[in-house]
Amino acid sequence: MSAAGRRPPGPPPPPRPNRDPMLTLAVIKPDAVQARRAGKILAHLEAAGFVVRAARLVHLSRGQAEAFYEVHRERPFFGPLVSFMTSGPAWVLVLERDDAVAALREVIGATDPAEAAPGTIRRVYGESKERNAIHASDSPATAAREVAFFFTPAELEQLGAAR
Repeated sequence: MSAAGRRPPGPPPPPRPNRDPMLTLAVIKPDAVQARRAGKILAHLEAAGFVVRAARLVHLSRGQAEAFYEVHRERPFFGPLVSFMTSGPAWVLVLERDDAVAALREVIGATDPAEAAPGTIRRVYGESKERNAIHASDSPATAAREVAFFFTPAELEQLGAAR
């Protein structure tokens, strides 16, 4: 780049693989909201390069939580998960960053805070495997479904987050 902030003449740089900005969903769970850790978690996400494109404080109904976690319906933890996610308010966040899904999974750490890497959100703010402070989409397809669960295309467009 020149001193004036413009690229010098010539071909554009090659695209960076897996480095295109994308959207993903994070949910700051009721345990972290109740413990007043949401601001610290949000600051952690922003420090890791995420841009918040949409946010909403929600208190999920049982039906909403069951629908959101439908993929886990047959798992033994489904009932306790639904009960926990309906126990208080949670922040739902649409985040943007290069390779957002994989990057967010790395930043939050393993499901069990005791197994999460030092400095990850779950290691720092999680209490247990069940009360682990944050949810994150696990694939680009899941991210698209989960973002659409909480935000309409019109809302995303209005907020500059439509993709």
